[in-house]
Amino acid sequence: MLIVDKEGILIRYNVKMEKSMTPEDAAAELYSKDELNRAIAEAIFEGEEDDVIEGLKAAIAAGKDPISLIDDSLMVGMKVVTELYDQGVIFLPNVMMSADAMLEGIEFCKAEAGSSPKPKGKVVVHVAEGDVHDIGKSIVAALLRANGYEVVDLGRDVPVDEVIACVKKESPMMLTGTALMTTTMYAFKEVNDRLLEAGIRMPFQCGGGAVNQDFVSTYELGVYGEEAADAPKMADAILAGKGLAELKATFHKH
Repeated sequence: MLIVDKEGILIRYNVKMEKSMTPEDAAAELYSKDELNRAIAEAIFEGEEDDVIEGLKAAIAAGKDPISLIDDSLMVGMKVVTELYDQGVIFLPNVMMSADAMLEGIEFCKAEAGSSPKPKGKVVVHVAEGDVHDIGKSIVAALLRANGYEVVDLGRDVPVDEVIACVKKESPMMLTGTALMTTTMYAFKEVNDRLLEAGIRMPFQCGGGAVNQDFVSTYELGVYGEEAADAPKMADAILAGKGLAELKATFHKH
């Protein structure tokens, strides 16, 4: 959104906001009004695992259901983090710390309840064969888990055969792949072809420093993820019934 300042200069509204508000101020506007839920959300934002657990203990002592707290407090707190990340107010290290704190909170709630919430869906993630750079994959996995998805993390430098075998075994809703090196991203085309040979037509989200939209567009199942945060958005779109053509239309931005 563009506005005109006193000198008649056009500037983006969020740039003006960022100059006048700290990340903490921006987050405060998004928190729940419920005091117990707010304390947990603030701890998620700060990435303070101990404070998350203390907040959950207080909420459970006040009569809140542990499993309900996952959706009503932990997920809501993480949503604040991802929204501010999307806006460029906070950065990846903040997201990773918050995701770790949220996952600790989920494990605590599961232990307290003696049961687990049903995941929204299953996603297999991996780094391309020959590539050992896994920070992008780790961020994708953290954001997917933070948004309620079960993640099967194959790690880095994953052989194509292993990727295909895992997809056949796990039947995920989506596969993701990251590559930092141009010499390794061509494994994605082989994964695509092997999936089609096996009769598997499943969105294959690809991203990473070496990968661009033009390359991903050359193979049928590929959908380009420009940002790690696109992965949960893509999974949500699949749950909403969007097919490959619609995913490409939404996420192929250039």
